[in-house]
Amino acid sequence: MRYGCCLNMVAKGEDKTGIEWIEKLAEMGFDYAELPLAEIMMLSEAEFKAFKKKVRKSGIACEVCNNFFPASLRLTGEQVSGREMRNYVRKALRRAREMGTQILVFGSGPAKNIPEGFPFQKGYEQIVNLLREISRPARECGITIVIEPLRKEECNIINTFEEGCRLSRRINQENVKVLVDFYHLSEEKEPVEHIAEEGETYLRHVHFAEPMGRVYPRQAKESSYQPFFQALKTAGYDGRISLEAYSRDFEKDAAVSLALLKKAEKGF
Repeated sequence: MRYGCCLNMVAKGEDKTGIEWIEKLAEMGFDYAELPLAEIMMLSEAEFKAFKKKVRKSGIACEVCNNFFPASLRLTGEQVSGREMRNYVRKALRRAREMGTQILVFGSGPAKNIPEGFPFQKGYEQIVNLLREISRPARECGITIVIEPLRKEECNIINTFEEGCRLSRRINQENVKVLVDFYHLSEEKEPVEHIAEEGETYLRHVHFAEPMGRVYPRQAKESSYQPFFQALKTAGYDGRISLEAYSRDFEKDAAVSLALLKKAEKGF
């Protein structure tokens, strides 16, 4: 397994990327950083150049980006602009490639949330067409897109790992797969058996947090971690796990959680 952190969740800087923590992340022994692409896209070219330099100097790579699309860019409904979407994707993939990103998380709940009154199936087809269209330029950049199921409170489409797998199957592209987030899985009360059954084919990335408060996990007994990690093992998953959680003391919490993850990998 490889372990990282979604630094936007603990960001304190004005750019809201969490880049200020990247050197500490390397010092603590994490394998990679997960940084937010929508926020990175807000940087000017000069700011992005300095941002890349800071990542390179940190000694740790940005192997994963979350927050693919900003809330302001509609992906479903009547206000979808294909031209605006394509222009954004072109620039976003270029920046992700320049940072060495290999996994790009497609959660983007506010952007893909189907507007009230808009036909659900029509919105679903818009997502299907979007992913099919961007799969090729992403593949040319060496990037796999992972569909992130989100709890219903955050989005009204693709709420479970099972639904994410169904969408990936519909897209039928080798670089469009699925993410499982323990927090969202727990909130939706989805059985971990879905991971064991479909994970080998579709699972390509994992987010992890203690569901109560969505904070950094500290002890094996605080939640049903063991069945989750057993399901990952059954699925043959040996990829990346990013801690995507809030913290009031990031350095302390991240170190404790990293030790817990390594223990979980060995079966507690």
